[in-house]
Amino acid sequence: MSIAHGTILGGLSTVPDLAAALRGYRDCLGLELVGQGALPADLAASWNCPANAGSPYAVLRPKSGEPCWFRLVEQPEHPEFKPTRSFGWAAFECTVEDVWHWPNVVEDAGFQIVGPPKNLENIEPAFIPMQVLGTGREMVYLNQVLNDMPGTDLPRAGSPVDRIFIVVLATPDRDASVSWYADKLGLTRGADYTLPYSMINNAFGQPADTLTTITMVQHARIPIVEVDDYPAEATARARHEGMLPPGNALVSLAVRDVDSCDVDWITPPKVRDGAIYEGRRTATALGAGGELIELIEVGG
Repeated sequence: MSIAHGTILGGLSTVPDLAAALRGYRDCLGLELVGQGALPADLAASWNCPANAGSPYAVLRPKSGEPCWFRLVEQPEHPEFKPTRSFGWAAFECTVEDVWHWPNVVEDAGFQIVGPPKNLENIEPAFIPMQVLGTGREMVYLNQVLNDMPGTDLPRAGSPVDRIFIVVLATPDRDASVSWYADKLGLTRGADYTLPYSMINNAFGQPADTLTTITMVQHARIPIVEVDDYPAEATARARHEGMLPPGNALVSLAVRDVDSCDVDWITPPKVRDGAIYEGRRTATALGAGGELIELIEVGG
């Protein structure tokens, strides 16, 4: 299968109890468990989280076989972490077959509904959104795609819960973050949107009509990173020393050539095997907003 430059190959979240999280992702959402074990020390070092060496972790994949992996790493909760209030990865947006199915089942599997499905007020909406928090307070959007958007193609689901098709980044400087992905990784700045963003307004106690500007980063017609402005009250994400950021912790993107990426690697690129890597070269860097971004070479 040919994988395009910029494709989202995975999202990694931290959870306090891996077994409980698997009841949500595997048993409820229907993702296929393809790997489980103790996090290798050299992989933890490449993510700048040496204290996570040996942590229980699992890898899951949509039953459609799409090249996108969901990874869960067990680590203690951080008492100061609150979703949608700090910089870093804020959410993973997944495409689903039937969004109206999920409100009836997800809460019994440990997810908290923070945004029930709703038909958007557009004349011809592109998707029906829903937002949930997992057991690690990671944010997952379950979006049923209806139509493409002008200049953007949105994937339809081939299994009940399918691939991550947009990752949401909270950043202290939206323009700097967008430029980082364009200049360092060869991606493209897409459209800006200014809208009342209920997730942000609710998290910061702002009036419902408060506007937020977001920018899409994409490759050709493929959306990749949604970069969000955050209020002045937002802070750097609290985290345990030497461990991953809590919640939505790391994103993996496909790149044609690791050597062409103008970034400072945490550790040098190396070939890795197993789920998600499959014998490809990979390395991880920090984005302009301090987010962990793992790049996996796919050629082409």
